[in-house]
Amino acid sequence: MDYVGYFQQLIQDAGAEAEIIFANNPREILSRTKRVLACDIHTRMRTKRILKENGAEIVCGLDDILSAPVNGSGCNEKYGLLGSNKSTEDTVKLFPRDCRDLVKDIQSRILDRTGKHVEVMVYGDGAFKDPVGKIWELADPVVSVANTEGLEGTPNEIKLKYLADNDFKELSGEALRDAISRRIKEKKSDLVGDMASQGTTPRRITDLIGSLCDLTSGSGDKGTLWFWFRDILTIIPTDKK
Repeated sequence: MDYVGYFQQLIQDAGAEAEIIFANNPREILSRTKRVLACDIHTRMRTKRILKENGAEIVCGLDDILSAPVNGSGCNEKYGLLGSNKSTEDTVKLFPRDCRDLVKDIQSRILDRTGKHVEVMVYGDGAFKDPVGKIWELADPVVSVANTEGLEGTPNEIKLKYLADNDFKELSGEALRDAISRRIKEKKSDLVGDMASQGTTPRRITDLIGSLCDLTSGSGDKGTLWFWFRDILTIIPTDKK
């Protein structure tokens, strides 16, 4: 889709004139107007600050629109229109809210019914960029809308290739597998500074899980699952009893 032409047509259909200006510096728009709607997502705070510091009279972001009900409409107090999806020609679905109690309730119900402690997460987009197509997936303000406490933090991982090439370089086959399995079970609770953990990317657990789930779900017809909720409710088992 030609988004430049699409937005220009939207503006013109509303009875206004449209002038499209391309610039890498947000200050450029201030030479033409002092009232700005900043529509970026992850850099929105920086953009707003730069505009205000350089003479903008009014600066709004998408997170400032529908952050409160309008004539009985829905709203998202924290993110406004960020993360919203087009539903019909005149309605949108806003980014989920009030999910903290939901994930805790699901966790509690599963524990009561099965005796199993699981971690629960509600997610939006994943967080990755295609190296060839250069498509940046994270159009939502965050990956995890809400999650239980066990999904906080970053993984504490050992680099399997390091173990195979160094500590257990004389082993192979089943002996190598068993040795690596034992090392994983015996690993320290904090591997920061340990050479065996070097090269593991310290991404947030919620970003990793959300990206994985986003790749295996979706709203298209590629044969994956779609739930009535924004994307999917993901239940992650742990070794906790």
